[in-house]
Amino acid sequence: MAVTSLQFADENGFRKQVDRLAHSQTLHNSESLCKLLRYLADHTLAQPHVPLKEYQIATEVFGRPANFDPQADSAIRVQSGRLRSKLVDYYRHEGLTDAIIVEMPKGSYSLQFRYRQLPTAIPTSEPGKSPVLVEPPLSRKRPKGWIIAVASLSAVLLLTLAGVAMLLKALNSARAGNAAGLTAPVALRTLWGQFTAGPDAPWVVFSNAAFVGRPETGMRYLDPVHDSHELALDHYTGVGEVLAVHALDQVFNALNHPILVKRGSLFSLDDAKKNDLIFVGSPAENLSLLDLPGSQEFVFKRVDSSAHKRDLGIVNTHPESGQPAIFFPSDSSQPLVEDYAVIALVQGLDPTRHMMILAGTTTIGTQAAVEYVCSQDSAEELLGRLGVEKAAELKPFEALLRVKVTRGVPVGTQLVAVRKRK
Repeated sequence: MAVTSLQFADENGFRKQVDRLAHSQTLHNSESLCKLLRYLADHTLAQPHVPLKEYQIATEVFGRPANFDPQADSAIRVQSGRLRSKLVDYYRHEGLTDAIIVEMPKGSYSLQFRYRQLPTAIPTSEPGKSPVLVEPPLSRKRPKGWIIAVASLSAVLLLTLAGVAMLLKALNSARAGNAAGLTAPVALRTLWGQFTAGPDAPWVVFSNAAFVGRPETGMRYLDPVHDSHELALDHYTGVGEVLAVHALDQVFNALNHPILVKRGSLFSLDDAKKNDLIFVGSPAENLSLLDLPGSQEFVFKRVDSSAHKRDLGIVNTHPESGQPAIFFPSDSSQPLVEDYAVIALVQGLDPTRHMMILAGTTTIGTQAAVEYVCSQDSAEELLGRLGVEKAAELKPFEALLRVKVTRGVPVGTQLVAVRKRK
């Protein structure tokens, strides 16, 4: 029975079930999801026929500003999807015997409450004995080939179990071989040590800026002032980001540690509080970086000047002797032969978490930055400039790379500057 009216059979019971969910193991580390769950429950029980809007949830639950645009920001849809998945997961494990089921239908920002269909208990006439649970009676008839069928299935099961055992043995041998043969060099284990120290997989968040148009007719970046957000496309990324994610996957495989990959438009600040993060792409396209503590010594900025009209450059906030105030890639009207990229290790929103930013002014620079921190020789060079020998000694820093490009491929990198964060 789904609850759809004001005449709730057990509103107090429904609220107790919501409280039970909020304190469950499934949701105990998700403060924002618990807050959303309680808000949706209050609204459903008080105003079941009044639909909720994304804007209302964004401003009243997550503290978004009054100019919040649901078309440009998918945070509420992402959080709602996470809550929906958590509810399903809870009832598959912790809540298997709960009498009340709370669901969040797809395409809706409201909850549904229903009672689980449990076996009927018939009291016994004998004192001191528990009620008897009545299950549907089983047929006493057996098909003629029942014994043969059971024997056949048993034989198949034994063969299957034997095959699984052999497969597991082969997989364990393969893993042992990989662990021995793919052990990363010391420099890479030192550089990435903070991201592999715990059991959790770090998140690799790659850029996917919003575009308008189509590849066959021409595409350009979304202009939030003049373009309709309904026409925005956020499922494209650069070739450099693709190759960068592949390089990171290979390194973490050698480090015997998993990674999780997520596109920037689906990333939320709640994710930033609970995970170690590796950002692939600059804040110009990886917009999640705009809400997080990023680089301070080398800052990405579009410049309005006669020579570089709206070009993306890297501002050198504390130029050293002989260094320019801004580093620019090749002029956008000419073939790309030179790019600049930033490598930055910064503290996360949670002081126990870490963030690595790997970004160029173009997708090729981004690729070069990732390849630099995935190579033994360049990792040794970077650690040498930082004076670091052990992972525990590695502190927040920023580095600037000059990238030589030939026919769209990074063919050389130069470490221009390295600065330790204060």
